[in-house]
Amino acid sequence: MPRVNLLPWREADRKRRRQEFMFSIVAAIGSAALVTLAGRGLMASAISHQETRNRALETQITALEKQIEEINGLEKQKQALIARMEIIETLQRSRPEIVHVFDQLVRTIPDGVSLTGLKQTDRKLQLKGLAQSSTRVASYMRNIDASEWLTDPSLDILETKGSGDTGSEFTLNAQQENPQLATNPDQQVAAAPPKGPAGARQ
Repeated sequence: MPRVNLLPWREADRKRRRQEFMFSIVAAIGSAALVTLAGRGLMASAISHQETRNRALETQITALEKQIEEINGLEKQKQALIARMEIIETLQRSRPEIVHVFDQLVRTIPDGVSLTGLKQTDRKLQLKGLAQSSTRVASYMRNIDASEWLTDPSLDILETKGSGDTGSEFTLNAQQENPQLATNPDQQVAAAPPKGPAGARQ
């Protein structure tokens, strides 16, 4: 029976398989490289697109912050104008009111009493003066209590100086009142002639 030598065929087949394996490895590496490059390109494109969007958003945010600062500035100016208007309205209402108060201060002073000092804190009045007797001071307080523009008289200090007709020094407190605002708070005080007190001079 003749012998067939298969060694060259097996060697060629082994070499062919080795070449196919190497080719597969190279193809896989090439494919992986292409996928990696494509992924990096897509990632770089996405990052660039997002950075562009971020810059656009930052620009819009900066513009909005500037607008907000302008709005806050306008709001502060508005509040300042409102406060000034309220002060002006208060002064306009108090101008005729203070005329009434000073008129009542004069009308409520009885004979034998003279004022030496006047201090106003908000709507509180502090009156200092001289009186011939404590009875005159009591009469003065009754006149203040009967006035429409002055109320709540309270004696703070009463000092008798010496004896005889030297008189007494007194300090009393009273509240400034506005009968027109008491009936209608939104109504401004009319510049009408002030009324006399309920009590007469004594």
